[in-house]
Amino acid sequence: MAYEMEKTEVQWHPGFCGAAEIELISNREELEFLREYSLSKEPLRMDLLIIKKLSNTPIENEIGHIFKKYNIVEYKSPEDGLSIDDYYKTIGYACLYKGLGEHVDQIPAGELTLSIFRENFPRKLLETLKKSGSTLEEAYPGIWYVRGNVLFDTQIVVTGCLRGDTHNSLRILSRNAKEADIRAFLTEVKQLTKPSDKNNAEAVLQVSIAANKELYEKIRRDRNMCEALRDLMKEEINEALAEGRQKGMEEGMEKGIEKGMEKGMEKGMEHAILSSIKNLMDTMKLTAEQAMEALRVPLADWDKYTSKL
Repeated sequence: MAYEMEKTEVQWHPGFCGAAEIELISNREELEFLREYSLSKEPLRMDLLIIKKLSNTPIENEIGHIFKKYNIVEYKSPEDGLSIDDYYKTIGYACLYKGLGEHVDQIPAGELTLSIFRENFPRKLLETLKKSGSTLEEAYPGIWYVRGNVLFDTQIVVTGCLRGDTHNSLRILSRNAKEADIRAFLTEVKQLTKPSDKNNAEAVLQVSIAANKELYEKIRRDRNMCEALRDLMKEEINEALAEGRQKGMEEGMEKGIEKGMEKGMEKGMEHAILSSIKNLMDTMKLTAEQAMEALRVPLADWDKYTSKL
């Protein structure tokens, strides 16, 4: 029961949207990403709408080879199913989006595509589509084009079957992420320079870490990988440190004020460091040693703080 409760806490969709932008980073300037796009005044939203700004610009990533002007993306988390009804519901989103244009045929059907992402292979869905008259083509590993009996150009992307050399951001959005994919992703994101790209990578990591805690504990023991994680999630770490320092200083000053200001400041600093260590252990799931290393606590003081945790 506890495990089931833990599973529901992972928010997969922000990570997927971050992964989608990373996947298509080579064409970032030619694409517009609109998350949870509202189809009407009612709370009816698509997971992701990608608008191609220039129709004649080719998309480098194979996931985007099918893209036209308007591209609707539906993401199914590892806990979600993908039935024929889910498939038609997504088609319904596309129909609504087309039909709610400001003027007649503002969004031509020929300029609209549909992409459905899921980690596991949706065998029953594909069998049902075949029976209904559609044909299926695996255009690339893990990417299936649905042809024939369709309203819009459609692809089903099975993230667990994608090639690891180009799709690590999607492959690590799994409860069974592979260490090689995580390490490859961390190596790739070292090259990111734009804050928005780093934020997307951090969103992917937050989800992946939440779903694969034991594996990331192992990776954190690798000094190089741990450094990459710290660098990427620098802002989150700094926030945890600031919160810990503030809390620790307040507690330390309160407890040490009777002994004089100097003693109070000294006690306050100790509490600030201790509180920061605890914050990093809670928020970043670091070990005590990793937290103290991140804080640059002198090695000679490690035993002192470890005994108080």
